[in-house]
Amino acid sequence: MGKKEKNCNPDDPADDRLGDNWDHVAYDPEHRLVVAVVPGKRTAGNAEKAVGEFQKRTDDSRIILITSDEYKPYKTAVLNIYGKETVPARTGKPGRPAKPYMEPPENICYATVHKTRENGRVVKIEFRTVFGTDESVREALAESAVSSQVNTAFIERNNGTDRNRNARKVRKTCCFSKDRDIHEAVTYFTMYSCNFCWSVRTLRRKDEYGIWVSRTPAMAAGLTDHVWSLREWITYPAVQRE
Repeated sequence: MGKKEKNCNPDDPADDRLGDNWDHVAYDPEHRLVVAVVPGKRTAGNAEKAVGEFQKRTDDSRIILITSDEYKPYKTAVLNIYGKETVPARTGKPGRPAKPYMEPPENICYATVHKTRENGRVVKIEFRTVFGTDESVREALAESAVSSQVNTAFIERNNGTDRNRNARKVRKTCCFSKDRDIHEAVTYFTMYSCNFCWSVRTLRRKDEYGIWVSRTPAMAAGLTDHVWSLREWITYPAVQRE
């Protein structure tokens, strides 16, 4: 963004918005739906913001398994957003009382993908349970309609698709973003418009007459009943008045 991360000066406020830029994406693999995206620096704050937006837009009772790579701030983010604050009981002994702490969510499992590399190549992929148990993770996978193992393949495929739609993210190109505000605007545009305006081949279904009907992620998730045009999506009010 504007310049390479290695050329940014940490003591120069003007470089705070330059350098590396990441997309923190919350993705629903069953419906191929981008639920939330937070572009910006790879920080704990942005990770928690992404998890928080995902939580606000979904039903907790229907979320049984959350997966990610091994970026450590995600563990804290999931704990803070989905966990329960516990206040320790007073012991009656001298000294300061124990501070409140967050307990892991009871009904939600969280697992990360661990990749073993040799000579720069991935030779083994396995999951590591962070919250919940290995057994509960396997039970959640057994109920999944799209995958039998913990992986990041769906979000990586979405990232590849977004690079094709957003030239600013193509590697080794002169089309890279020079302005962060414009970069973020285009990121929101490509990510969210894809939910409503682009049908996904693997989501198509046959109608009552046996004819294949194309569906977008938003249609698969029950958010709409038709493929939107870009004009319809752009002009649809972002805030609905009662």
